[in-house]
Amino acid sequence: MIDILMILAALALGYLLGSLNTAVIVGKIYGKDIRSHGSKNAGLTNTLRVLGKSAAVLVLAGDVSKGIVACFIGLRLGVYVYSGEAMDCVSLLAAGAGAVMGHNWPVYFGFKGGKGALTAAAVLFMFDWIMALICLGFFVMIVALTRYVSLGTVSAAVLFVALKIYEGCFQEQKTSLLSDVGSRAIYLPPGWRWRVLRR
Repeated sequence: MIDILMILAALALGYLLGSLNTAVIVGKIYGKDIRSHGSKNAGLTNTLRVLGKSAAVLVLAGDVSKGIVACFIGLRLGVYVYSGEAMDCVSLLAAGAGAVMGHNWPVYFGFKGGKGALTAAAVLFMFDWIMALICLGFFVMIVALTRYVSLGTVSAAVLFVALKIYEGCFQEQKTSLLSDVGSRAIYLPPGWRWRVLRR
């Protein structure tokens, strides 16, 4: 029960943090509502087009930072499954998911935000940096070939899901194999067990 409350708290805190949409805030500083200009998306690409490079840098730093901070909040709450590694921290995932949801549907700005790509990327790096690098490389390749950032984002997300499913299946097969070998070793005669161990 306590773990469930901690996970919900991580989700809520991540959402409130993610709702601080950097593009909207920076746009207001520059005297514009970014959601009324360009593609009307409250994200990095539209900020770059409408407000320029300096504003885009601020948005980049803000979107990445809130994803990282949300994950640290999740780690601090410390609800884990299996091991104590970051990729097994449920509260980290909840806080990270909350941050992305907050970015997309910010409570402070009428639930009209961006697409959450940068924040999601930051959460992914905190969760599994190797997987994140693979997805980032795939994202860059798709964008370079098609010139569509949104397509690159969706493709990278699909790749991540596919890789995690494959990893889960592989891990299950590996665990099953080890369990099978272990169970067979238990039923070996004592002399045979010693010979196997010596090998």
